[in-house]
Amino acid sequence: MATSMTNSLRFLAAALVLLLVTACSANDLGRKEAAGTLLGGGLGALAGSQIGGGRGKLVATSVGTLLGAFVGNQAGRSLDRADYVHASRAEYQALEYTPAGSQVAWRNPDSGHHGHVTPQRTYQAPSGQYCREYSHNATVNGYVDRVHGTACRDENGNWRAVN
Repeated sequence: MATSMTNSLRFLAAALVLLLVTACSANDLGRKEAAGTLLGGGLGALAGSQIGGGRGKLVATSVGTLLGAFVGNQAGRSLDRADYVHASRAEYQALEYTPAGSQVAWRNPDSGHHGHVTPQRTYQAPSGQYCREYSHNATVNGYVDRVHGTACRDENGNWRAVN
């Protein structure tokens, strides 16, 4: 497991360097948004990997990736590390324990950024994995962004984004 994590972090570091070069050389807005999405996802994964331990660390890494991609796409509007922590906890709570249609709210009192996660239907995929659709609304610097996605449990029981 430690070797896998080390290899993942090495890959992430190499990808981040490549993304930084790509972002700096991008000439059009579409390329910059794509680079921002990828860079944000990588940074979110890195930030999430620093939170908690064991199962919680894996969940935080997954959620950090989602949130990072979500935020990285929004030029000039980014969540700080504390925002990630608040939003990650809300996503885990929503996916793991919350009935469909109920909201789990989060707020960072320092930045004022806030949002809520709403889990939707839970189903078993043909592969046998249990999956859950969800939406995550976040208000950052007065701008509301909405993300809809699906997360499935992996072989270790951790939630992983599939889209």
